[in-house]
Amino acid sequence: MTGPSGAPGDGYDDGCGDGYGLPGGGTRIPGPRGAADDLDPRYAPDAPPVAAPTPTPTPTPTHGVLKSLLGAWALAACSAEETQAVEDHLTECAPCAEEALRLRDAVGLLHPADSLDLKPMLRSRVLEDCLGKRPARIPVPAWATPYDTETARLDALLQDFGDAEWHTPVRLKWFEGERGRSHRTTVAGVIGHLLTVDGMVATALGLDDPLGPDAPQGNPSKRTEFFWGGSDRPVTRQVREPWREQGHTLVRTVSFAGRGVAELSVDYGPFALPLGDAFLERAFECWVHAWDIAEAVDYPYDPPSGPDMHRMIDLAARLLPGALAHRRRSGLAAPPRGLVAAGAPGRTLHLEIEGSGGGSWDIALDSPAAKPSPEHRVAHIALDGGEFCQLAAGHISPEEAAIGQQGDREAIRDVLFTAASLSRL
Repeated sequence: MTGPSGAPGDGYDDGCGDGYGLPGGGTRIPGPRGAADDLDPRYAPDAPPVAAPTPTPTPTPTHGVLKSLLGAWALAACSAEETQAVEDHLTECAPCAEEALRLRDAVGLLHPADSLDLKPMLRSRVLEDCLGKRPARIPVPAWATPYDTETARLDALLQDFGDAEWHTPVRLKWFEGERGRSHRTTVAGVIGHLLTVDGMVATALGLDDPLGPDAPQGNPSKRTEFFWGGSDRPVTRQVREPWREQGHTLVRTVSFAGRGVAELSVDYGPFALPLGDAFLERAFECWVHAWDIAEAVDYPYDPPSGPDMHRMIDLAARLLPGALAHRRRSGLAAPPRGLVAAGAPGRTLHLEIEGSGGGSWDIALDSPAAKPSPEHRVAHIALDGGEFCQLAAGHISPEEAAIGQQGDREAIRDVLFTAASLSRL
């Protein structure tokens, strides 16, 4: 490039070339760094590179520290670094490895109670296996086993309920006279109902009445109304514990009492039941109302086991002749076709229950004292076990029962309506 004198390389620059010109047309004196260089970043010296800090190596935890972490490691509460350090240590230290194994086994015992998503027969199988290996020193009577099972199943359903579920509306249904009845309550109200009626069995055994000395006796409906109306506040989840404890006490009491206790009588007002049948009746109602609760909270609930359901159906079949006679006296059933002497064969209806817990029963039609006889059958009813239980619980009407019918239509109608009348609040 040429300067004003025309001679190349004379030290001048017009500010546009690569010479020594400064911005704005100034010049830079050749030689050592000038003061103007401080103003122009182009001529600032490069900063020397900063060396990265050398990481401080993490010290290996001592044996004592790693041993103190074993509990947290077993609970999966260590950080990733701590977990790696512990597991590396376990490959080298046999005592710590043994301790870690023991702690992991112990953690399994700290888990909360399992949910209801277990197989329905798991409890029965575990109990059967345990009792088979070492029979109970004081076993639960066979007639009390369904009650023990059904209260345990209902209690398992309730254990995860929060306050909202306890106040979920539930509609109780039963059959009265010629039509269905219902009452709206809550989950807590249903458990209170079970508590009050179970209390009738408790008083028959000489135990305290959960409602106190002023409660009505011998009438489940009046006792329930007494309980529901006895407080200004709605029933809450607090009712679970007294119901649960009373159930345990009932089973424990009859287990220690011996064989003769089954012959005690429980007064239900219009009728009385031997204690063994009363326990079956309470098991049946516990299952039915557990079903009501499960339906209200939209949770699946299985029926009782086949043997337990068979016992419940058998109780209902045995009650039918007496209940039919009661309806007849009230003008709700057709008069008898022919009276016979006590123990003599009379007109009979054959009841066939299909499915789990099913079987066959002959029902005396004209008198509870008559002897049912296959030779005197005038009608036949076939019905699914679950539907029969729903009918006996008053949850479906006699007209809704999907059944096979054959024979005397009047006898069939009377028996179906009588089965529904076994229900009550």
